[in-house]
Amino acid sequence: MELFRTVVKCIESPEKVGYDSPIVMLGSCFAENIGNKLQQHKFDIALNPFGIVYHPIAAAQNLGRMIAGKPYVENELQKYHELWFSFDHHGRFSHPDISVCIQQINDELLQGHRQLAKAKWLFITFGTAWGYRLKNNGRIVANCHKYPATDFERFKADVDEIYEIWLDIVQKIRIFNPDINIIFTVSPIRHLRDGAHENQLSKSTLLLAVDYLNKKAGTGYFPAYEIMLDELRDYRFYNEDMTHPNAQAIHYIWQCFCENYLTTGTRNVIKEVEGIVKASCHRPLHGTSECQTFASNYLSKIKQLQQQMPHLDFTQEMKLFEKLKEINN
Repeated sequence: MELFRTVVKCIESPEKVGYDSPIVMLGSCFAENIGNKLQQHKFDIALNPFGIVYHPIAAAQNLGRMIAGKPYVENELQKYHELWFSFDHHGRFSHPDISVCIQQINDELLQGHRQLAKAKWLFITFGTAWGYRLKNNGRIVANCHKYPATDFERFKADVDEIYEIWLDIVQKIRIFNPDINIIFTVSPIRHLRDGAHENQLSKSTLLLAVDYLNKKAGTGYFPAYEIMLDELRDYRFYNEDMTHPNAQAIHYIWQCFCENYLTTGTRNVIKEVEGIVKASCHRPLHGTSECQTFASNYLSKIKQLQQQMPHLDFTQEMKLFEKLKEINN
C-alpha cells in the first residue's frame, strides 16, 4: 500500500526508559507535552523545575544551577507590577509575597537537584536561538516577565556559542551523574515574530548545535521537529494559532516516543495505568451496587499493579475510589 506522506524514521534507542528510570525534562514544547504524558502515566519525572525555558543558553544556566543545587536568595529576585520573580524562571513562580516566591523556587530546585543526581534520562528541548540579555549586566534571561523592552538587548545565539556552552554543561552533568543518558530535541513550534525565514534560521542554528553535540559528546536526538514538519505538515495538526501542535499531533509524537524509548512491557503497563486514571474520572450512573463493584474492581487492579511495581503512586486515584465506595455504602 502506497503511503501519501513522508515517514520520519527514528533510530531506536538501545537504552530504554522504564518505570524504574528516573527522568528529568527541561525546555519548551516537547519537554512540556511529553513530560506531562509521562507524569500522567506515573513515571518518576522532574518536569521543568524552572518552568518553560525556550533559549538554549538560559536552559544551560539553569541546569548548571540545578547541578550545584545552590538555593536562591532574596537579593536575586526582582519586583515588577507587585510581583516578585526570578529572571531564571517562568512566570508560574511569580508571587506577591517574596517568601512564597523564593520558597517555591527553592523547593523545585532541590527536587530537581535530587532527581538529576539519580536520573537515568535527561531530555532537553531547545525552542529558539533568539534570546534576551539584560543591558545592565549582560545576563541572559529565561523570561522577561513583561519588564520594559528598553532594559533588554535582543540577540540570536550562533551555533558555536550554543555548542560550546552545552558541551561544558554535558561534561559537568556526566561528572555529577555518570549513568545519565542525554537526549536533545528541537521544538517544532514556529516563532514567527521575525518572519518565516528568520524562524528557519533560528531552528537551523539549534539543529546544527545539537548535531555537533551528538557527534562530539555522544548525546542523542529525538526528531520531534521533523515528525511535526514532515509527517504532520497539514494545518489540521495545529491549534488555531497555526503554530502550536494540537492534541492529535502531540498524541502522535507521544506514540513515536514510546515506540522508540519504551519496551513492549513498559507500554503494556502504560495501558493499565491509563485505564485506572481514566476510570478515576468516571462515575457509574446506576445504583449503589454498581458503584461499589466499580470502585472495588479498580482498587483491586491498583493493588495488583503495585505488587509488581510498588513505586507507582496511585494515592489520588485510591482516594477517589475509596470515597466512591463510602458514598454508596
